[in-house]
Amino acid sequence: MSTPSATRAEPRPVKHGRRMVAVAVLIPLLAALALWAFAWPAARTAPRDLPLGVAGPAAATGQVEKQLAQQEGAFEIHRYADEAAARDAVEDRTVYGAVVVTAQGTELLTASAASPSVAQMLQQTVAEHAAASGAQVRTVDVVAAPAADPRGSALNASVLPLALAGIAAGAATTLLGLRGIRAVGALVGATALVGVAAATIAHTWLDVLTGNWWAEAGTFALATLAVGAAVAGLAALTGPAGIGIAAGVVMLLGNPFSGATGAPRMLPEPVGTIGQWLPPGAGTTLLRSVSFFDGAAATGPALTLTWWAVLGLGAVLLGGALRARTQDAEPAPEREPVAVG
Repeated sequence: MSTPSATRAEPRPVKHGRRMVAVAVLIPLLAALALWAFAWPAARTAPRDLPLGVAGPAAATGQVEKQLAQQEGAFEIHRYADEAAARDAVEDRTVYGAVVVTAQGTELLTASAASPSVAQMLQQTVAEHAAASGAQVRTVDVVAAPAADPRGSALNASVLPLALAGIAAGAATTLLGLRGIRAVGALVGATALVGVAAATIAHTWLDVLTGNWWAEAGTFALATLAVGAAVAGLAALTGPAGIGIAAGVVMLLGNPFSGATGAPRMLPEPVGTIGQWLPPGAGTTLLRSVSFFDGAAATGPALTLTWWAVLGLGAVLLGGALRARTQDAEPAPEREPVAVG
């Protein structure tokens, strides 16, 4: 009996032709998406409601605020009574810097540890405004970047390796067939070792981090676990395709939207906000807080990473339980009777 034409396999040339078209279309689309994700935020870098303090008598600071307001939407002004209050705000990461007006002149407080590029931008902006009125500005770096990494290059370079380590941990856990508690144990153990290795390199060897060693190691581990758990969790629920989906989100959105090279408020909206919801951005912000600011403003990014890790590990456990239930529900194959004699 002949097989219906509808069920016949497609001729090999037709199948290969469709694959060629798929490759020819998907690769340029992927390249365009990657270029948009990385190049667009970089090309549109500018202050957007960047928190900036102004301190001093109202009569003296009014002119400063008026000058800053000329850059519409660039700065979010926070007013403080004196230099001490403004300095505390910089150290607490409430503002990126502060303009202090006193009888002796104008002083700019910055924190290059929070973002060397933002500190440089503030110096240029305030100096230009001061030059218009003939005043001189003295700059004080309240929380300076470490001498071994004054431009923050090493910290910025840590974003991609941690993301790759998380993706590798999640993918390996999935592809090796680990499920349930074993998968969770493998992810937690692997990422904990990543944290120890990263802190040893960045803090102990390179000396580009200056905070509590264990807090930094924990941050590295938690950021890696957040990515790894998301990759393994999505794969546990949707199959191996989940690895590609989660990895794509982390690499194409998480990295360029992290604000690691500048600050979230220097990126176009809603890129800056989205970046802080993803592990690379939250991890970078948390690392800066624990390493340079004694944990100031660490609660938000720590909770973001924790939620990613908890939800991802929960998905790993749920996926393992669903697969075990499916296997238990499948009828056992019947055995053929064994002939006797």
